[in-house]
Amino acid sequence: MGTKLTRQSGGKGDVADDRRAAPPSDPVEGEVAPGLKAGRTPKAGPATPGGSDPPYLALIRRFPLRPIRSEAELDAASEVVDDLTDRGDLSPSESDYLDVLGDLVEKYEDRHVEMPHVSDAAMLRSLMDETGVTQADVVRGTGISKTVLSLVVNGKRDLTRDHIGVISKFFGVNPSSFLNPVPGRAAGGAESS
Repeated sequence: MGTKLTRQSGGKGDVADDRRAAPPSDPVEGEVAPGLKAGRTPKAGPATPGGSDPPYLALIRRFPLRPIRSEAELDAASEVVDDLTDRGDLSPSESDYLDVLGDLVEKYEDRHVEMPHVSDAAMLRSLMDETGVTQADVVRGTGISKTVLSLVVNGKRDLTRDHIGVISKFFGVNPSSFLNPVPGRAAGGAESS
């Protein structure tokens, strides 16, 4: 709700709406918020994320930051996420865009995409393959014994919570990647080290 202010010009106590609460201009649509003087544009700053950063605006035009409602929108959002993560040289506004889009993708997937459980062995092998490390590297970096690690990699033993903690830290992943419950098994493994 706008409050009323008394304007001093003219000396008659003209009344004008308080425009401090007016939304900033919409750089995508080109509309100017009420209360802005003609020919003036709002300054980019903390109140206008992305401001007039052309790469950011290009991302907004390519995939607007709105809730994802279909598989087609999920595919389009995933393509943008992949393109941005492959680049690695993002501006701060592009990085912010990626964070928000990632949250939107995660929210949609949490509600609509069932993720299959991946065994501890498959997860560990995948992490090792992606990062190019050997079992010996993992043993040295985590303190898990060579025998235990070999049993886990070969699917003959589950990881304990302690193992999950040190392996997650070693690979820089969220421990919840390993904590998907499997019917008949406690999360984090049934055996202890």
